[in-house]
Amino acid sequence: MNSTRKTATVLSIVLLFCAMSSGCAVNFYKQNPRSKQKINALEDKISDLERAKMELQKKLSRQIENKEVSLRMDDKGLVIVLSNSILFDSGKDTLKNNAYPVLDKVINVIKKEIPEQSIGIEGHTDNVPIKHSGWKSNWELSTARATTVLHYMESKGIAPGRLSATGYGEYQPVASNATAAGRAKNRRVEIVILPEFVEKKADVVK
Repeated sequence: MNSTRKTATVLSIVLLFCAMSSGCAVNFYKQNPRSKQKINALEDKISDLERAKMELQKKLSRQIENKEVSLRMDDKGLVIVLSNSILFDSGKDTLKNNAYPVLDKVINVIKKEIPEQSIGIEGHTDNVPIKHSGWKSNWELSTARATTVLHYMESKGIAPGRLSATGYGEYQPVASNATAAGRAKNRRVEIVILPEFVEKKADVVK
């Protein structure tokens, strides 16, 4: 990511944080010192995510070249997109054997570079109706797949309190479902690492 795009990402996250926490988006440049400390902390988190992204690009270069994995930074944070072709067989929620080395590389980078941030795992499908696999709908399938990845990450030492899983079914496509190539892009799991700032509360003496 170039410096201009990175600055825009940091600014959008900072503005969102301000709006949610203290309604300060309107008076962005009139922050008290405490708010400025929070903004600085958020910028540090962004730097951590950038380092993690660069490390993942090195470790997953072959999968990225094969379009099985992609990485991006957006307003949510660092997004690791894993194609279902590398994770699951059609209609299944059991990880394929070749999924484990890929997930292990992701987990190792998370442990090393970003050991505190919360992690959201999002399951997505194409719009082909479920017929023979036993799932009620694509919602259930996408949720089960996200949860499978969550449990694997927990088994490898990621604290469960950092993890959450969501299934979006077919309702957040990234490509047209009118073609096989588009449907393949929509069948994915996204691991989202959030650049959140967790404020430590001071001990209260009663």
